[in-house]
Amino acid sequence: MKPIATAALLLLFVTSAHAASVNAGNHQPSPTKPFAAEELASFDTPWALAFLPDGRMLVTEKPGHLFLVTRDGKKTPIGNVPAVAAQGQNGLLDIAPSPNFRSDHIVYLTYVAPEGSGGTLTLARAKLTVAGTQGSLDALSVIWRQTPEGGGGQPGGIIAFDPDGTHLFLTVGDRMRPQSAQNPDEARGKVLRLTLDGKAAPDNPDAAAGGVRAETWTTGHRNPYGLAFAPDGALWLNEMGPRGGDELNLIEPGKNYGWPIVSNGDNYNGTPIPRHATRPEFAAPPLYWNPVIAPAGLVFYEGGMFPQWRGSAFIGGLAATALVRVSFDGNGNADEAERWDMGARIRDIAVAPDGALWLIEDDSPGRLLRLVPARSPS
Repeated sequence: MKPIATAALLLLFVTSAHAASVNAGNHQPSPTKPFAAEELASFDTPWALAFLPDGRMLVTEKPGHLFLVTRDGKKTPIGNVPAVAAQGQNGLLDIAPSPNFRSDHIVYLTYVAPEGSGGTLTLARAKLTVAGTQGSLDALSVIWRQTPEGGGGQPGGIIAFDPDGTHLFLTVGDRMRPQSAQNPDEARGKVLRLTLDGKAAPDNPDAAAGGVRAETWTTGHRNPYGLAFAPDGALWLNEMGPRGGDELNLIEPGKNYGWPIVSNGDNYNGTPIPRHATRPEFAAPPLYWNPVIAPAGLVFYEGGMFPQWRGSAFIGGLAATALVRVSFDGNGNADEAERWDMGARIRDIAVAPDGALWLIEDDSPGRLLRLVPARSPS
């Protein structure tokens, strides 16, 4: 069976019965933490964290730096990073090892390139070469550029590979041009599904149309900073709402998620936006937050260090300065299960091969933290 057919069957099963959207905005942090946090390193405004198969990790800094980091926090700078437009929300963004990294040593990265008014979201790939205390991105090639170029903040830029490792999913924010999220010919406010070479996947919903339409998997998104596949193969995305209405969405091919026509928040100037319930033709989020948490990063946990959390998703809260755990039922419904106050803006989350949770803080310096089970009181 083709990968898209498999994914479609999984999504049909997961979405067969959805409850109404759940608002978790008023949830309060748990009074105790079931984990201990160890600081291993610090960075200048880190943005993304990704593990390599051998347990080392790659960490990006928004101003345009990349490091290879060991389990004990030793940092090796990686050279040949492309120039970035580092201003506001823009700069060097996500990084992800190729599904075939063990053999090809390829990494994919996103950044806002200094071209056009406000810079252009760009997807590139390169070979990661490390020798001793030196590392570099070699043979870097740009495989996708946002069209049209330019914009404000809210770039998106999150990378996820499907479970088969044959397609790359990319989030593209609206770049602070809300109406562009509903324009099918602009690469803004979309989730794209590409080949590993950055081309439109030939079996996408509108592949025959060419251009941005051919690349598009879903549309109507605002500021998506989390994208990950669940253990059952379903694809989930979190995105920041305006003044209220952060969302966790189940991503299904061809669907429109409504921004800026509907939202569970309102405009910053106070003018209301119609709610999802008023326009059933748009996909509504199973879970949303009003007041907001400003979600960033998304990972599903299947490790052995915290067996009670298997199947849960973890989201970083920028505004909430929190780590949020989301649980799911068998029908694709989601709810916030726990929230822990971390005292800092949590930018990204990753699961190490040994099952530990790792976090980076959105600050300068922003700490790299390893979470392990807390010791029981003696």
